Amino acid sequence: MTRYFFDIRDGCDLYPDDMGQDLADEKAAEIEATQSLACMIKDDLAEDRRDMAIEVRTEEGPVFQAAFIFGNGRMKH
Repeated sequence: MTRYFFDIRDGCDLYPDDMGQDLADEKAAEIEATQSLACMIKDDLAEDRRDMAIEVRTEEGPVFQAAFIFGNGRMKH
């Protein structure tokens, strides 16, 4: 098992995860991060539109980031 830490980035603020979770592998960490991010977005959409991310790391360093980014303006095709 590897201990994964899920730091939350809410707009410009960073909230480090000091406890972490022991998970079987990186795929399990991806599932945890995306499910947590989806819940955060659902809970906060009514309040404010801001970028949110979960930055996943182990004791060795960064692993990946799951992010939800709001854009303004029209998308180019």
